Amino acid sequence: MASSLRPSHPPLSAPTHPEFHFLRLPWSRFPPPKALPRRASPLSFPARRFYCRSRSRSRSSSATSVERAEEKERKRKGSEKRGKVRVRVHLNHQVEFGEHVGMVGSIKELGSWKKQVELEWTPDGWVCELELPGGEPVEYKFVIFTKGKKDKLWEDGDNRVLDLPKGGIFDMVCHWNKTNEPVDLMGTLMVEEDEEFKRQGGVNDSVDEDGGVVLEGDPSSAFVEQWQGREVLFMRSNEHRSRDIERRWITDGLDRVALKLVEGDKNARNWWRKLEVVCDLLVGNSEEGQCLEALIYSAIYLKWINIGQIPCFEDGGHHRPNRHAEISRLIFRELERIYYGKNTSPQDVLVIRKIQPCLPSFKSEFTASVPLTRIRDIAHRGDIPHNLKQEIKHTIQNKLHRNAGPEDLVATEAMLARITKTPGEYSEAFVGQFKIFYSELKDFFNAGSLIEHLESIKESLDEQHLQTLASFLECKMSLEKLQDENDFVASGGIEVLLNALHSLTALRSIIVKGLESGLRNDAPDAAIAMRQKWRLCEIGLEDYSFVLLSRFVNALESMGGADWLAQSVGSRNISPWNNPLDAFIVGIQQVGLSGWKSEECAAIKSELLSWRQKGLSEKEGSEDGKFIWSLRLKATLDRTRRLIEEYSDTLLSIFPDKVQILGKALGIPENSVRTYTEAEIRACVIFQVSKLCTLLLKAVRTALGSSGWDVLVPGVAHGTLVQVESIAPGSLLSSINGPVILVVSKADGDEEVKAAGENIVGVVLLQELPHLSHLGVRARQEKVVFVTCEDDDKIDYIRTLDGKSIRLEASATCVNLSLQSGDNSEALSQSTGTPPPMETLEQFSKSPSPVESSYTINVPFLINGHPLGKSATSSVLELSKATVETSGAKAAACGRLADLATHSVKGFIDSFYDGPRDLLQPKY
Repeated sequence: MASSLRPSHPPLSAPTHPEFHFLRLPWSRFPPPKALPRRASPLSFPARRFYCRSRSRSRSSSATSVERAEEKERKRKGSEKRGKVRVRVHLNHQVEFGEHVGMVGSIKELGSWKKQVELEWTPDGWVCELELPGGEPVEYKFVIFTKGKKDKLWEDGDNRVLDLPKGGIFDMVCHWNKTNEPVDLMGTLMVEEDEEFKRQGGVNDSVDEDGGVVLEGDPSSAFVEQWQGREVLFMRSNEHRSRDIERRWITDGLDRVALKLVEGDKNARNWWRKLEVVCDLLVGNSEEGQCLEALIYSAIYLKWINIGQIPCFEDGGHHRPNRHAEISRLIFRELERIYYGKNTSPQDVLVIRKIQPCLPSFKSEFTASVPLTRIRDIAHRGDIPHNLKQEIKHTIQNKLHRNAGPEDLVATEAMLARITKTPGEYSEAFVGQFKIFYSELKDFFNAGSLIEHLESIKESLDEQHLQTLASFLECKMSLEKLQDENDFVASGGIEVLLNALHSLTALRSIIVKGLESGLRNDAPDAAIAMRQKWRLCEIGLEDYSFVLLSRFVNALESMGGADWLAQSVGSRNISPWNNPLDAFIVGIQQVGLSGWKSEECAAIKSELLSWRQKGLSEKEGSEDGKFIWSLRLKATLDRTRRLIEEYSDTLLSIFPDKVQILGKALGIPENSVRTYTEAEIRACVIFQVSKLCTLLLKAVRTALGSSGWDVLVPGVAHGTLVQVESIAPGSLLSSINGPVILVVSKADGDEEVKAAGENIVGVVLLQELPHLSHLGVRARQEKVVFVTCEDDDKIDYIRTLDGKSIRLEASATCVNLSLQSGDNSEALSQSTGTPPPMETLEQFSKSPSPVESSYTINVPFLINGHPLGKSATSSVLELSKATVETSGAKAAACGRLADLATHSVKGFIDSFYDGPRDLLQPKY
């Protein structure tokens, strides 16, 4: 008779390991107790099988051996099935000079707690790529070590634990000493195939342990391409709720608006409830002073939801998509009311435009009581396998009709990629119906292409506007035909590209004009829905202009870029400038149509048209015509540069702090928080305008022979000048403790401005760099004075200042690099092309004698035969003595006003002319 007694288990009766106590001395660099690999708890042993013995020992032995063999085979197959997981590890941490970061853990791939895997430094931080066994938990920690030395500095806290899936490719972001932080694996699962489903006619996808099929869809829409959320998982039963993840909300120190949003998100698991939170936030904070703050938080929040950074889950409720549509309509009405309000600022408009594309559609078919019913019919078709029916039903149909969310579009697109992967595998009728449903779902999420949006507003356009739309579509089609041309320029691509830009601008102007009337309070629902489509078309056209301008800049670079344009000015042939100026004017128009400084954009456009129409004269007065033409164009380009910088400064003033606050409160990965504002700047059409402006300015400077300076971030910095090859950790010696001004030989624009050290206060880069590059934006954000220099003579001089204490002053007017060693300090000062700074003029005005004197200044261009960029001795006149011949028309007019002021009744003239009494004018 078999015994029913359970054998005793030694670990249950007594601990197997002695207890140790550690004392860490202050100078010790050895790991603390928690840094050592954790031992398994005596009570955490895996369950074991126990077998009852029969009276026949041989029979019992035989049965046991068979079961053991089967168990061994199951383990072997399970091990094979798990496969490998590829993980790219990111660690954000600054180390001292000569130190490196490693990773060590409990498995042999991580050194079995003995030898660390070394991480490499990149602009994104410390990274390494690992191939680990799938389906197993891994314990690990990061360490800091110095090559050639045995000791390591371990992270504090418990061991990190990572439960690996059975297969796939993932990224994970970690932070030093935050060993208990939740780690989100961002990537795609790749699990073994479900043989049963294959036999029933399914495609080669994978089944996870919960009965769901995991698939990586081939993204074809912009919406899915931005997705950073959970991987697509097809289910054959309702497993949505069990897939919730642990989230944390930190509400400490939040202001009223942010607190309301975070508390609302805590109680809003699904998408429609999150939309409701935004609706309450906008409507409840519309009073002055709170409106912009509510808009900013809403824009950030909705963006993170749409890309999956903030996940949506089922909450047991049952609300069809019409609920989402109704809330979206309320939000849209409020946004349109603010957009055209009397007290609306450009900042308000800028943020509202970022919210609009994140809202679902509220067309009549989506506000119906039972919308999107086609998927129900698809899930009950008789010409598809049973398992596929179940997956469509539980993953898409039921989920969509209970708690629709952005993840449903991602799943639908992945399913479409799956059923169309092998032509003919499924019936054409089924595939056709699913494609129609996919288009309907894209329409609901407002995730359609530009062409699809434009098609949706055709019925609301009159005959003339339809012709404009047809013209744009024709230009777009002509441009797409040239995509495969090897030589885009030789095939007439520039002309086709400009035609597309002009037709786009004409169409967008019509739509903007139609929206300017605002939204009436009694507007019917159908009119509001059509207005949303118009708004999305207008924003979509702006996005497409970004693409066209990018292609134009690339084509211009392939033709020779700035050097080619500068040479044409030198040969007095400015016809090559016509197309670049055309594209630049269109770019400025696009910025104005977006509601940013529209009057300033119109003024810049007018100036550019005037300079292009006027052309290049042989002589203008006593000056060379090409010199005057270049000066005029440069002044307008500088004006555009200021417009661009105002835009980027505005974004930097309204987003970073709010993104940081909300990201911390909602547990968003630090990398997403850090790059949010920069991504917003670089996604705007003004980014392409900036690139084209930089190229044209470089060409004008070359044509004028002016200095090679370009100011990215103005300001004044004092520090030790240090030369480095690039901006990277370890490039700056740790022995330099004071403020440092870096002279950097090269950069690709993706670096972190303070990657080499926190004591960097200024940067002189010896190459050209776009103002809105990652490096440029980060420098502006961190207020590090940043200039570039491409003049060989100046570079040679700068290199002689290595190790010396210098003063770097950069402004829109000049760059001054001077020694700080006493009164006889040398200086390298060069104007960037505009008049001397006001400090210099103030020095002139404080001259002890009003009589004519001489003063040495650095002048930007040729004056009376003096070489460009070199010091010239110029006379200084009292303003009242200025004439057209000696000082120019404007100075002469100011002199006349000054003279009138001295001979007029004081009380009367002071109300009209309140200029400086002793302003002196350099004599030409």
